[in-house]
Amino acid sequence: MNAPRPMLSLDEALDRLVAGARPQALAETESVSTFDGLGRVLGADVRSLLDVPPENNTSMDGYALRAADVPAPGTVLPVTQRIPAGHVGRPLASGSAARIFTGGQLPAGADAVVMQEQCEALAGAAGDPGAGLGAVRVNTVPEPGQWVRRRGEDVARGAVVLRRGQRLSPQALGLAASVGAAQLTVLRRPRVAIFSTGDELMMPGEPLRPGAIYNSNRYTLRALLQAAGCEVTDLGIVRDTLAATRSALREAAAGCDLIVTCGGVSVGEEDHLKPAARAEGELQDWQIAIKPGKPLAYGRIRREDGGAALLVGLPGNPVSAFVTHVLAVSTVLRTLQGMDPALPAALPLRADFDWPRPDRRREFLRVRLNAEGGLELFPNQSSGVLTSAVWADGLVDNPPGRAIARGDRVAFLPLAALIAR
Repeated sequence: MNAPRPMLSLDEALDRLVAGARPQALAETESVSTFDGLGRVLGADVRSLLDVPPENNTSMDGYALRAADVPAPGTVLPVTQRIPAGHVGRPLASGSAARIFTGGQLPAGADAVVMQEQCEALAGAAGDPGAGLGAVRVNTVPEPGQWVRRRGEDVARGAVVLRRGQRLSPQALGLAASVGAAQLTVLRRPRVAIFSTGDELMMPGEPLRPGAIYNSNRYTLRALLQAAGCEVTDLGIVRDTLAATRSALREAAAGCDLIVTCGGVSVGEEDHLKPAARAEGELQDWQIAIKPGKPLAYGRIRREDGGAALLVGLPGNPVSAFVTHVLAVSTVLRTLQGMDPALPAALPLRADFDWPRPDRRREFLRVRLNAEGGLELFPNQSSGVLTSAVWADGLVDNPPGRAIARGDRVAFLPLAALIAR
């Protein structure tokens, strides 16, 4: 009998994935409206076209004044003007105040704002102090600079506010707009082809024949790729023959940067992906020391133009495919887009469960955060139980051989961070 192959650690495998993908990093960019940038990856830094805020303004409704003009509580100042947001007032005369509203630009000469709750409006002869014809009693002694947003305190003109390789979130789009960026330079979307292998697979909506299962992985993986901003070509279910698998690989490689397959990476007689990939390019057949998941295929499929598409072959069990995708495929995609490929930092949280029989492999346990700030464990951690991945909001990254007792601190990886990274 052949001796079992040594397993790669996850860190070793991810390092190899990064090294293999980096030479094929995407370089083509396009310009999109900032309105349409959600989820795209920046292909160039975004620099501010102005200071933010562009001038000193108030963060409160109140009265703009000189702090030196209010030596004691109860000082009364005439109100000489009214400054709503979006309007520019006149220079402030010494010994006077301006009624001002949140976001309003401070008039020249003012160095402080007193919030309206600490003031008392006094009617003048003409009536309305808010119209600039009255006075205000200031019931506190202000400090210079209070409730003033200084010009450029958030962003200085010319500063880089968003960097190349950053995925654009809703708040990043708002920041880009705030510095005047109407268009953004983004990388083109990664083109990814997916297909599944297995004559046992059927599509939802079809009558399920004996011995068959519905192809859930096709939906999970396609959605994960779409969530990562990819253009997805779905080649469906490929018949369990060498010729069909080779044909699918050639078709996928022709127009894509990456091919993701599911199933066919084991050692069964009907697992044709590996010989097909070797015939159409090159393949590394790995065993990774993680659970769920272990088999992973990685290689390149030749194109007629002399280039190649990367290939990642995932295991077929639903949770294994899901976990291996968020760990391995996401790393390849981030590398292709010039992003930091590292896994997100784990959070040290309390285990509200026992795990007395750990595996010799590094485990990724499906858990959920509870109302007390601890983590609950899904009772069935089998790699075929997809309900565990739906129930969970994160994974415990458990080192090989480590037993967990209730109350221990464990490393928690939120699924939202893994999927959206």
